[in-house]
Amino acid sequence: MSYQWPLDPADLFGERYPQMVNTGLPAADVDGVRAAITDMWPDAPGGWVREWSELATRYAGSGQHDLAALAYGWAKFPTLVDAAKRAALANQLTQYQLAAPTFGVDFDRRVLELPYRDTTTAVPVHLFTPADLPANSPVLLASGGVDSWKMDMHAMFVAAAMRLRVRVLAFDIAGTGESAIPMTSDGGAHMVRELVGYARTLGNGVVAHLGVSMGGHYSARSGLAGEVDAAIVLGGPVEEAFTGAGPSHFGMDGIIGNALGFDHRPTRDELSARFAAFSLRPLLDQDTNAPMLIVNGAEDVHVPQHDTLVFQGRRDTDVHLIPDTGHCAITKLPEVVPMMLGWLEHTLNTVAPKAHS
Repeated sequence: MSYQWPLDPADLFGERYPQMVNTGLPAADVDGVRAAITDMWPDAPGGWVREWSELATRYAGSGQHDLAALAYGWAKFPTLVDAAKRAALANQLTQYQLAAPTFGVDFDRRVLELPYRDTTTAVPVHLFTPADLPANSPVLLASGGVDSWKMDMHAMFVAAAMRLRVRVLAFDIAGTGESAIPMTSDGGAHMVRELVGYARTLGNGVVAHLGVSMGGHYSARSGLAGEVDAAIVLGGPVEEAFTGAGPSHFGMDGIIGNALGFDHRPTRDELSARFAAFSLRPLLDQDTNAPMLIVNGAEDVHVPQHDTLVFQGRRDTDVHLIPDTGHCAITKLPEVVPMMLGWLEHTLNTVAPKAHS
């Protein structure tokens, strides 16, 4: 189920340009695509998916598979509303796998069949393992959010694997990417719990969880519930973000509406009704949390400052609201990522290995 909604590509470039170039695409190429795109949805000259895909095709033709994967990632952005977007995601995966020998870590793609309600669901995951990693090493569960998925967050996840000397298990949260289930509060959380259980079998039993944007909602949930041994929340919505109909800037209402499984553009009342169940207030009222690091930009237009500051004063919790940057502190990632990895390195050194039961 999916739907299109009014969306101005100029607005998206205004918000996402730093992300486009900070993740590795040459600014001149991004500028060229930006100038060529005039409409969001048509698969035609001037259309978002067509122009990004043509850039990706040029990269692929010159053997630049890593850049082709990034460009196809933007072609399928922000969600899989039609056949052209789905084709772009498939092409992204092809180019990504072709680029794997250059990752600097061992890469393994697995499709897990995990329990879901009264059946199972296929969950593709990507494992990044530094060379000669001891078998008794921790595992870091990692995901992006509603529109930036496991392949889009590649640079951050590989940096974590190499800096921390851990195995990273990357996945798409429910309702996004290759996930086959919609984003619900209970279903998405259940999928994460199953992944945590699987991750505990891969190393010494210690599992940390890094979530970015809406992925940070799920890492906040797993951290607050004590289901993991450490959690990092980067730009995660936890409470106030779910009051009312949620964020509406830069097409985010449509992105979230698709992730939630709507087949039509929902009313604000319909979105509000779905959002109510996502509040983590019941877990915030408990004292069961693992060590947690909470980070976001002070100028975030999607997630209220409250959802970062509400963690202040909690046991074993560090909170950083970064000034002069927005959602997920995207323009200050060169400072934020080393800070997050340093915190996790220190925290993992204090966690004893666990026997998997």
